[in-house]
Amino acid sequence: ATCSADRFLMLWKLKSQCRAYRFAGHAEAVTSVEFSPDGQVLASASQDHTVRLWIPCIHGESSVLKGHTASVRSVSFSHDGYSVVSASNDKSIKIWSVCYQRLLFTLLQHTRWVRCAKFSPDGRIIASCGEDNSVNIWDTRSKTCVNSFSDYEGYANFVAFNPSGTCIATAGSNRAVKLWDIRTNKLLQHFRVHRAGVNCISFHPSDNYLITASSDGTVKILDLLEERLIYTLHGHQGPALCVAFSKGGEKFASGGADAQVLLWKTNFDTLDYKEVLKHNFRRTHIDDPPHLLDIYPRLPHLHGEKLESVEVNPNFDVPDTLTPDPIVVEIRPSSTIST
Repeated sequence: ATCSADRFLMLWKLKSQCRAYRFAGHAEAVTSVEFSPDGQVLASASQDHTVRLWIPCIHGESSVLKGHTASVRSVSFSHDGYSVVSASNDKSIKIWSVCYQRLLFTLLQHTRWVRCAKFSPDGRIIASCGEDNSVNIWDTRSKTCVNSFSDYEGYANFVAFNPSGTCIATAGSNRAVKLWDIRTNKLLQHFRVHRAGVNCISFHPSDNYLITASSDGTVKILDLLEERLIYTLHGHQGPALCVAFSKGGEKFASGGADAQVLLWKTNFDTLDYKEVLKHNFRRTHIDDPPHLLDIYPRLPHLHGEKLESVEVNPNFDVPDTLTPDPIVVEIRPSSTIST
């Protein structure tokens, strides 16, 4: 699923007989989209101040969640799919019920625009980042901010939990990618490998890799265990705005200001991804003790050294860059999702 400043939500069928379904409904640019964990619902955020829930089918059913008073920057599901969290330019974070399609509660502490908010894998905390240069950690039960990381070099555009829920990574407007341990409140790793602001990040399901998208036009893959840059991917003509691994980690997609979505195949890990996902699910169970070795560097820090990576340019390295565009099916909003 992809979203765009063209106001449409696009659902892509990538198997044989490729098709794309274009969903209309938002009145302004769509800034964020995410599947529910079970894949049955889509949530989207827009500059029209709304969040929408969609049934991804040809009937175009959707429900509008109204409550924000400014552009909504991001939307994300909880691990059980019962709630979504949205971040907005109105300086607030709102949590919504998917089943009842109503506002549950609002979190207020950011003093400027909130760029991103995400649930932890166990759903007990929310991480948010805003243009007030802070990254806040919220307890969803007490509905209070329990911790805050400040970065005086710039603000974070995006925040993400690692699959085990022990760390968060931030994508900085100041070109930095930082990993923080939310149990010890310590900065674990600090990468400065881009030449412009970092717009989005995504963890590989194995917990060992992080992918980044930057306004310098590149997508980069970081090895978190060895603390090094391993791949630099060129393909977008202009800023790379978003990136995401597939649920199993065998593919990832990137989107850019050039109106292109590129789908990539990973080739840097031979693990059985289903086993990795089972392992990470066990580690995020509410009764499991924290694993102290999660994400910690296994080798000496490489900061200050020249980081070598493999440069990949699809214009030269990928044989098929001329796949015909899929048939696009227009879906107009027909009705509201029933509860």
